[in-house]
Amino acid sequence: MSMRIRTSALTALTVAALAAGTVLTAPAAGAAPKAAAPTFLSASQLPPHPTSSWTAGPVTDGFPEELGFCVSTEGVPAYDYRHREFRTDLDTSAVQLTVVTGTAAQAKALAKHYDDLIRTCADRIEESSPDIEAEGRDYGSLPVEEGARVRGLHTETSWGATDIALLSVGRDGRTVTVVEWGQMGDFDDAPVAAFKKTTTTAVNKLY
Repeated sequence: MSMRIRTSALTALTVAALAAGTVLTAPAAGAAPKAAAPTFLSASQLPPHPTSSWTAGPVTDGFPEELGFCVSTEGVPAYDYRHREFRTDLDTSAVQLTVVTGTAAQAKALAKHYDDLIRTCADRIEESSPDIEAEGRDYGSLPVEEGARVRGLHTETSWGATDIALLSVGRDGRTVTVVEWGQMGDFDDAPVAAFKKTTTTAVNKLY
């Protein structure tokens, strides 16, 4: 999703994400124990850009703001969140989130929760933001580790801004990853095959 959307509609989209409600229960003993940090994607493992190379930012603790329009920490225990942002010289960006939970069962529930939020994101955007039309698409599951799923999201504002995003959720053991790629455009501009390869790589690198 481009900066034009984020500047004018981020608040509304974040509210929409939080409207999903509380579906997970925190572990009785509190936050998940610390574990060896998963390995993140490198810039070269993102879908190739036709005219610009990718630049990877540092791996940072916490939940990335870039995912706030579809995915949030609302109703989720205080897991170990880390993320990495990626940029090109043009209006294309990406972000990867990893979440280390306490058990494989908790990770399975979290992965389903995040996928449900992405699946319903278009409807929530339209409900909360009458100036934005949104459409989601399901690009299917990937046979990697405990599984991953890729989805697409297209948004168009009443003032003409149009953006396309690809989002995926995958799991390996008790670790979950979410990857998001976005730029101006529509579904025809989405590098679905390359993003599926990126998602498979991201899940394989978790541990």
